[in-house]
Formats: sequence, structure tokens, C-alpha cells
Amino acid sequence: MSHRIINRRLALSRRNLLRGFGASAISVFGIALSPVPLLAQPIFRAYPFQLGVASGEAEPDGFVIWTRLAPEPLEYGYGMPRAAVEVDWEVAADRGMSEIVASGTAIARPELGHSVHAEVAGLQPGRPYWYRFSAGRERSMRGRAVTAPSFGAPVDRVRFGIVGCQNYEHGFYTAHRYLAEEEPDFVFCYGDYIYEGRSRRVWNSPNGPRENPRQVTGDETYSLDDYRRRYAEYKIDTDLQAAHAAAPWFVTWDDHEIDNNWVDDIDQDGVPPRIFALRQQAAMQAYYENMPLRASSLPTGPRMQLFRQARYGDLLDLNLLDTRQYRTDQACGDSWEPNCDDLNREAEVLGQAQASWLEDKLRDSQAIAQQVMMMDLDRLPGEGSVVNPDSWAGYRDPRRRVLETLSSLRDANPVVLTGDEHQNYAGELHFDGQDPGPAPIAPEFVTTSITSNGDGEFQRRDTTAIAAENDQLKWHNAQRGFALCDVTPERWQTDFRVVDRVTTTGGEMRSALVATVEAGSTRVNLG
Repeated sequence: MSHRIINRRLALSRRNLLRGFGASAISVFGIALSPVPLLAQPIFRAYPFQLGVASGEAEPDGFVIWTRLAPEPLEYGYGMPRAAVEVDWEVAADRGMSEIVASGTAIARPELGHSVHAEVAGLQPGRPYWYRFSAGRERSMRGRAVTAPSFGAPVDRVRFGIVGCQNYEHGFYTAHRYLAEEEPDFVFCYGDYIYEGRSRRVWNSPNGPRENPRQVTGDETYSLDDYRRRYAEYKIDTDLQAAHAAAPWFVTWDDHEIDNNWVDDIDQDGVPPRIFALRQQAAMQAYYENMPLRASSLPTGPRMQLFRQARYGDLLDLNLLDTRQYRTDQACGDSWEPNCDDLNREAEVLGQAQASWLEDKLRDSQAIAQQVMMMDLDRLPGEGSVVNPDSWAGYRDPRRRVLETLSSLRDANPVVLTGDEHQNYAGELHFDGQDPGPAPIAPEFVTTSITSNGDGEFQRRDTTAIAAENDQLKWHNAQRGFALCDVTPERWQTDFRVVDRVTTTGGEMRSALVATVEAGSTRVNLG
């Protein structure tokens, strides 16, 4: 039987608002009209739901549903008043929204960019729902969300997508539209949701200078308004909106949500940490405002809680990591330096608290979902060796500690999921990739970018040379797309889906490779 849930924590009475905000108020048109600080029935000068809707953080009894009011998304101030606005939400058991099972009222506050993060509970586990928002006389598009199965319940199958690295200027989000058509149980976004740099007409691709197929607005992002506008520009894209509306997302960040290759309080450009903290604070607030996250991830100054676990019955526990916020500075001056002695220093990737949390969670769970490659690829064909210092290969002791934990869990079928490289990789993890042991510790699947680095090619020549030096790397591909993982008790399957082009619209999608890992094995089988 359907039931009505009112989110009392988000609903505010008009009396309390008047007591808290005083008598002055502003209309949506910026003119003082009445002593009501809460615009319960606003009239918008343009459609306020231009950034779409999203869901995330699925649990057995519910999920977060998100939207953000922005009638003029690319303007500073995004067309909204400095006043709170009531936003109603509904969740239905059917796609046509005729059987409403939960509803409530949230407050879109100017302090949070008029974003809404409604935490819906009281739903049934392991099934799809549909949701929408309304404000004044306006109604949002409809989104689909899926609750997780009950904790520990037998589960026959979980299908989910992996996406990331979606540089707006490098191409169109065609892959997101194809992902939306799959209607997966959830989507894992490993990061680089936005890129912080200034608009550039031409960029240096791996194959030489290329003209951008589209441009972002403005210069490099520093202020909260800058970051808000950059997110708005990305989120206006209807293909990205379709992917968000198709399934709940679990998001983490990499570096470009703040600044290239940042770690801890270091921005790599010599900015004093106390000054960089101001930029971090603005970027983290904008990230929270634009992602379907729970209130537990609301930033406090330049810090934000992002490592957490998603559980899918007895089949899949997904441990989502944050490999930026607690990390020691990159070795070798963050340069690809041959035979760098700095790799043997004491260092952290996860920080002690997150590392202890992960070790505890991995005792009973299967997958690590994170940002940077864990394979220690030698990237210098021939004599000598070079590793990417911004990957786990640049942090030998932290990498070894994680692999020791995974090594003790071989029977639990551990899998590592990664992004960042703008290429697809299927490989196997060993303590020393140049001297592999008799059996892999775990497989690693690296998912390519949605657009970053442009159209790409089936296999890059330089990566082919690197693969010849690294037996641990079983396959690689340099096109754009996403990964679709299909997990059953019998096997893990990763389908690398790629589009033939992103620099123009209308790209066609195909499966570049299906890689599998059988239950009880850690070896990657190439289909």
C-alpha cells in the first residue's frame, strides 16, 4: 500500500522563517515586494530546472534526489534571489508517476546555490522508483532511481556503469546518452566531473594541436561563483542530464574538480596552503551543491567526507575512496623522472584514518572504486624505468599495504576499478609488476574518459610499446566511452563500451572488449 512521507527536517514553518530572517524579502525579479523571506510560490523569469535532476547514494530503503534551481544558469547569481525557495518532491512506484509513495518539501537555500538534496527513506529494497520536483508553477523532468537490495540478501545480478573525465571542451557527451539507455542499477563516477581551466580554442592532443568542438565560458575557476557557473555549463548538457536521470550515482572526485594534480593542501603551482584552502573551500562547496550527496558529505571549510561504502546484498560491496584529500605530495617533483629515488620515501595516499577504514571494510567486501591506476606500469620502453608519480606507482609503501590486504582476500574475488588515464585498461595487480608472482593479487579495470583527449584511437602507439614492457597489462584502448560491469555470483564482467567519435555529435557505440574474471580466480580473461 502506498504511503506519504513528509520530510519534516526540511520543511520550515512560515512563522519560524519570519522569526529567523526578519521582515525584508526579495522577489524572483529582485524587487522587494513583501515581508516574506521564504518564496513559497515564486514566479521564475525562466525555467528553473535547467540543470536537470539526479539521484544518488542508494540504500535499501531509499536514496538522495537532487536538483538545483537556476533560471539563468551561466549568469553570476544564476537568476535566483537571495532568498530561500520551497521545492516540493514526489517519488512514485511507476514511471507515469500515478502511484506516489513518498513526498515532501525541501528548502532550496541561497547559501547552497539553491540546491536540493532530499534524503528519501521508507521505500522497498531492490526496485526502481521515479521522482520529480516542483517549485511555484514549474515542474522538473522525471528521474529514475533504484534502491539497493537489503543488506546481506541473496542477489543474482548487479549491473552498473563507470564514467569520468568529461572535459566539456574536448567533445560531446554522446556516451552518456548510451549509458542512460542501459538503465543500470547505479553509476560510479570516479572523478574529473568538471575541468577547472580557462577556455581554450586549441589544445595539445596526443596527436598534435586540435581545435575544441565547444568552449566553456570564462577563465580558470577560483571563486564559488566561478565553480558554480562551470558546473552549470556542464550540467546544461542534455546527454549528461539523461545519464543522471537514468540511475543513482555514487560520485567521488579526482583532481580537476579543484585544480590539476592537487593533493592535501598543495596545488602544485606554489600557492601558499592557507591561500589554496580558500579555493578548495569554494570548489568543495560547489561540488556538494551539484552532486546527489547526503548531508554527511557537506564540506566543513576545505575538508569534505567522501570515502564510504555502497552495499548490494550479499553480492557486491563497493568501497569508494578519496585519493586526493589525504595524500602526500607526489614524488619526483610530480614529473615523470627516470629511475627516481624519491619513490621509496615514506608517504600516504589514503591517510591513516581512511587506510584503516578500508582495511576493515575489505575483510568482507569485494571492490575498490577509486581514481588513479594501481598497476605499477613501467612507462619507459627499453632501458630504465618511469612511473606516473600521480598514480599508486608513485607511492610504493601505501600501494604495498593495500595489496597485502587484497592478497589475503583472493578467495573473495577482489576487483579494483579506476579512471584518470583517458584510456581503457584491463590488467592484473602484483606486488612488483616487473616481476609478477605466480598468480595475480586482483584484476584492475581502468575506464576511459567520456570526452577528455578527444576522439582518440583504438590503440595508441606509445601505449602499445608500454604494454610490451608490462606483462601485467593485458589490453588497452584509447577511445572514449564508459564501462558496464555485470556482476553475478559466478563471474565479474566488464564491457568496455566506446564511441567512434566525440568531436562531432552522433557518434556510434560498440563494445571494444568484454573482460571477465571467474569466481575464485583473480586472472583477467579477454573476450
